[in-house]
Amino acid sequence: MLVAGFLFGCMGVFVKLGAAHFSYGELVFYRSSIGLLLVYLVMRSQRVSVATGHWRAHLWRGISGSVALGLYFYCITVLPLATAVTLNYTAPLFLTAFTMLVHKDKFHLPMTIAIALGFFGVVLLLHPTLAREQLLPGLFGLISGFLAGIAYLNVKQLGMLGEPAARTVFYFSLTATIGSGAWMLFGTVHAVTPQGFAILLGLGGTATLAQIAMTHSYRVGRTLVVGSLAYSTIVFASLFGMLLWNEVLPLSSWLGMALIIAGGVLSLRLSPKHKTGY
Repeated sequence: MLVAGFLFGCMGVFVKLGAAHFSYGELVFYRSSIGLLLVYLVMRSQRVSVATGHWRAHLWRGISGSVALGLYFYCITVLPLATAVTLNYTAPLFLTAFTMLVHKDKFHLPMTIAIALGFFGVVLLLHPTLAREQLLPGLFGLISGFLAGIAYLNVKQLGMLGEPAARTVFYFSLTATIGSGAWMLFGTVHAVTPQGFAILLGLGGTATLAQIAMTHSYRVGRTLVVGSLAYSTIVFASLFGMLLWNEVLPLSSWLGMALIIAGGVLSLRLSPKHKTGY
């Protein structure tokens, strides 16, 4: 998961760089199509078959993950990198609340405090942008976090069904490629320059390798440990944002990010254990 965290941070950098050449819909398409090719080659090398008996589970994972990815890429192109990544990583907060509602678990005080802590962090993180044009992207970031939480739950379910990590990533990439390709038909398709091609190759490569590492970690690792280490992406994204774009966030934003991480880790630790959930 630490490898995945670093590579997801690199993916954010390539999305940010690619925004000068392509729309976010195009970035989703190229990321997914390049990833589809790369993961297929990985499957061939590992002799993993494309055939699956769990196509419905793959479809739900593909749809939730694809929409989350599109919203996430949009946020990266218009918000500071660390802010966009942190909003996407509210996924454990949403997923914990959703899982407890589905299983009719009681919201005991420590769990309620953990979730409230995380969402208070969201308020602090978005506070400087509430009166500006970045409010809508911030809300889209929260939605991407919710959908990412659903996608991670699907990944865990597929792992429990015995699906290899590469096959899960393959069907996600296939769904995202078809969906974003259809979306591109209604917009402008920009020419791919040599510089743009290098960015797209970096985007597709880092995203696919990160996806495989993440999927494998959720499949075989302890969910609490894996989910906690996933927040390393925020650290890497913050460093990249400061080094490459001189993105300086106010103290309230850093405090908000810390509270979101703390709330997410605590919610993972305190959430009831179910066969199909965190």
